[in-house]
Amino acid sequence: MKIALLGGTGPQGRGLALRWALAGVDVVVGSRQHEKGKRIADELAERLGDAPGKITGMSNAEAVAEAEEFVVLATPFAGHQPTIESLKGGLKGKVLIDVVVPLAEDNAKKFVAPPEGSATEQAQAILGDDTPVVGAIHNVSAHVLDHVDQQINCDVLICGNSKEAKDRATPLIEKLGVKVYNAGLAVSARAIEHMTAILIRLNSSKATSFKHAGIKVWAENEG
Repeated sequence: MKIALLGGTGPQGRGLALRWALAGVDVVVGSRQHEKGKRIADELAERLGDAPGKITGMSNAEAVAEAEEFVVLATPFAGHQPTIESLKGGLKGKVLIDVVVPLAEDNAKKFVAPPEGSATEQAQAILGDDTPVVGAIHNVSAHVLDHVDQQINCDVLICGNSKEAKDRATPLIEKLGVKVYNAGLAVSARAIEHMTAILIRLNSSKATSFKHAGIKVWAENEG
């Protein structure tokens, strides 16, 4: 399997690229500049060693063209809309897995919803119903993702208007070593994405003993 990872040059994207490659997925890291994508991919490949998956790098458009089925978007929110708009044609026939959370540029503890209500809904509005969007991996910290020698400490909630797309994306996300739960339609992203800002606030609070906590779904005790 070969996927494109746009924003793979950032902290969250790097961790995702490494974990998927270690799980046997070929990852094409996309950047606005071909050379930057290639440079970051080469740096990540050095960390991989003899991993079963390969990491290569190129421009965003080239990466999307290389993707067999899935394109993962992990850019800062400032680049969310322009990136999707510029690649709209190339995304047809593929599934966009949107990891982006709309946080204030000057305050990561503040959720700033776009007019559509969430980044996931914004992406779906831009692409139209023919290109399904799956919102996912919003609540996993970049720090946790980057420490690939450790298990991810939380579950992943996914949402989107296409159940088929969510069902197809779930096995890919599970390759990260997480449990995935279908949280409903794209409108659920308003709560899921907002939770990221709450987690950042909790993780940075002097009143807590933890720094990189995430969301965990617990079943009711039986008996």
